[in-house]
Amino acid sequence: MKLSARNEFVGTITRLVRGPVSTEVTIEIADGVDVVSVITTNSAKRLKLRKGQRAHAFIKADHIIVGVD
Repeated sequence: MKLSARNEFVGTITRLVRGPVSTEVTIEIADGVDVVSVITTNSAKRLKLRKGQRAHAFIKADHIIVGVD
């Protein structure tokens, strides 16, 4: 598989919150470090995602917004 994204993190799926339209996927990439993504529930089903499964998180962003109070 070749992708244009430069940032790839590999970890384990620790949480899946399935909804009728979207699914929240939490991937632990290091102790106490999680990447959370919201994907369509259809995609989650197609990928057969399950807790404990090894997964890759590819991140490609044009910009990141950071805010503080």
